[in-house]
Amino acid sequence: MDMAGRAGSVGAGRWLLGISGAVLALVGLVLQIGGIQLVMVGGSGYYYITGALLTASGVLIALRRVSGALVFAIVLFGTLIWSIWEVGFQFWPLVPRIGPFLIMSFVMLLILPRLTGGRGAKVAKLGAGATALLIGMGAIAMFYPHGVVRNPFSSADESGPDGESRWQFFGKDASGTRYAPYSQITPGNVNRLKVAWTTRTGDLTAPGVESQNTPLQIGDTLYACTPRNQVLALDADTGKIRWRFDPGIRTAAYSRCRGVGYHDATSVQSSGLVPGNRAAPLPCDQRIIMTSVKARMYAIDARTGRLCTDFGEDGVVDLRKQMGAGNPDFYFQTSAPTIARDLVIVGSFVMDGRAEKMPGGVIRAFNVRTGQLVWAFDAGRPDVTTPPPAGVDFVDSTPDMWSTPAYDDKLGMIYLPLGGGADDFWGANRTPETEAYATSILALDITTGKERWKFQTVHHDIWDYDVASQPALYDLPDGKGSITPVIIQPTKTGQIFMLDRRNGKPFAPVAERPVPQDGQPGDRIAPTQPHSIGMPQIGVEPLTEASMWGATFLDQLSCRIAFRKARYEGPFTPITTKPTIFYPGYYGGFNWGGVSVDEKRGLLIVNDIRMPQVISLVPQAEVDPREVSDAHALGLYPQKGGPFATRHDTLMSVLGIPCNAPPWGTMTAIDLRSRQIVWQRPMGSIKDSVLPVGIKSPLPMPVGMPTLGGPISTRSGITFYAGTQDFYLRALDTRTGEELWKGRLPVGAQATPMTYVSPKTGKQYVLVSAGGARLSPNRGDYIIAYAVTR
Repeated sequence: MDMAGRAGSVGAGRWLLGISGAVLALVGLVLQIGGIQLVMVGGSGYYYITGALLTASGVLIALRRVSGALVFAIVLFGTLIWSIWEVGFQFWPLVPRIGPFLIMSFVMLLILPRLTGGRGAKVAKLGAGATALLIGMGAIAMFYPHGVVRNPFSSADESGPDGESRWQFFGKDASGTRYAPYSQITPGNVNRLKVAWTTRTGDLTAPGVESQNTPLQIGDTLYACTPRNQVLALDADTGKIRWRFDPGIRTAAYSRCRGVGYHDATSVQSSGLVPGNRAAPLPCDQRIIMTSVKARMYAIDARTGRLCTDFGEDGVVDLRKQMGAGNPDFYFQTSAPTIARDLVIVGSFVMDGRAEKMPGGVIRAFNVRTGQLVWAFDAGRPDVTTPPPAGVDFVDSTPDMWSTPAYDDKLGMIYLPLGGGADDFWGANRTPETEAYATSILALDITTGKERWKFQTVHHDIWDYDVASQPALYDLPDGKGSITPVIIQPTKTGQIFMLDRRNGKPFAPVAERPVPQDGQPGDRIAPTQPHSIGMPQIGVEPLTEASMWGATFLDQLSCRIAFRKARYEGPFTPITTKPTIFYPGYYGGFNWGGVSVDEKRGLLIVNDIRMPQVISLVPQAEVDPREVSDAHALGLYPQKGGPFATRHDTLMSVLGIPCNAPPWGTMTAIDLRSRQIVWQRPMGSIKDSVLPVGIKSPLPMPVGMPTLGGPISTRSGITFYAGTQDFYLRALDTRTGEELWKGRLPVGAQATPMTYVSPKTGKQYVLVSAGGARLSPNRGDYIIAYAVTR
């Protein structure tokens, strides 16, 4: 090389070292600034020390001193030791700690010969290659699930006589187990599932208007509802729409329909008639019952789609009657009505955090033929279940039941999952009756509506930990020929309560444990809370500063600062005007999707959410009226009538990534006999999610995303699930949790799937409503059925 060439090479090397050193020093400076903030709020000193050393390393490298590389090496090895000390060898927690240093190490090894005058170039090159290999291996590892608990025993294909094909309730049958005794689709042939038919409902979802429907199957007909409460009858083999009932709802800021009810007057389950006592069915002998987001209940002829005029007033019952004048627009129905004998059991959804004075959460039973009110359980008057006289309203602001109950006909009891108080996050003004019934499981006598027992899952609930999941009823064998009828109740706190459903006493032990006090002056805090110590608790590992996460060490640092600035002392941390972290948050834990029970294998299948929220009380004098007018968009609950509004957010890094390490949603199997976890795996990938830069992710990294809806399980040993953020219906091996198949959906889904066997063709279908995942901008109106191809 001539002199000019050497001079150019030296000049380029100086520029390279200068730029590399400046970038490294800048990164160190940012870490120092953030590190000082973290130390000032009582956090780790690692970031400040590391930032100072990186800044020194960058300056020395820019000055072409080999000592800069030595300082960086000290930081690298110190970071490795610190990272393993904090989080061990967990993959995702290590990524933001080690990943950036591997990239910086690769660059450092490339420029090292320019610092040493060419000495050690060969070793540096080999080191750079090895580092690149580690980076590549880490990148590949991102596409494999981590934190998986495996069961080594695989499911064999199990066949045998299938049960009757009927999906008559939201949870398959009145027990809410979502167990389908069918074995045509097996672990051996599920990979041959293909789309059999697709139907578009014509009712597109939108923000706040969500498709969460699980259709019913009665004979050769499916009954589905759309987000705005249209009801469709579909041919079970083709998806062809036989009729449509449209109540005319076009505008609704918050709208969904999880299901409808079905009643057959000629069934032996109906108290007045038996099969065969009529020469031909009469109009509305079989009827669909739908409740709406306008608080109306409709009875519809299952064969024609016409209103049953003998029900209510020309087929309609106004559910806002006698509900008082307090904010009636915030009272409506989203979950399926439950048909028990000749009764329609109806709860309600009362909007969260709007005001202290709201419509009450009375649970009512109407005659399924006439629409007349038979009994009403009003928590404000629990001893009086007869309908109130005309002109008398139900007590306002009592706990509601917005989810779905389960029903045991043999015991004559219906089991209600109850919500909290209307004000959600401030309980000082609640009545003793609300205190007694909020956030409970309540068992009522189906005939009279009188209380048989109750079990409270949270005392004085000021966290919106209402019981959201439908309970599951299961007859638990003891291995000696006897069974115990239990009720299994998942909760938002990640706890699962197993009670004797005859009397509500814990079957799996429950302990009252002290919880943090020192709440906002003016309210009180319950001294203890029930903890289900006899069942596994899912996703409840306490958050710490070390468990804060991010895509890089920079946004991880922002999460650590946010964590230290907020108050967090576990799931029952009292709310004050200081930001308070809730984990599991008020989305769960376990939300409205419920669980499935593989009754053949005695396995409970549950999906959960792990997304901490940050909440603070805001004195009413400090509330901006513009925030109240758009409370959903700006994350403020006005709680009018009380001294405080509440401000809400999700604990996110500066890059918009959750601050807790993945998984953010899992699927878990629990052996109901041993009450131990059998397997657990993250559910869903970041594919189809909108990244912080505003584009949709194409990468199927299975980190485990927040889940909605619930699973179903079949006799053959398959669990189907669709409520992930990516656009798939999945089939898991119920015994091991291994993914056997996934089918691509046009948009995401929130609804629980269902399965049935056609009485005409004998073919088993798996069906899901797909209208869009909660966090996705992609919306649809699809009902899709899958079947095995030959």
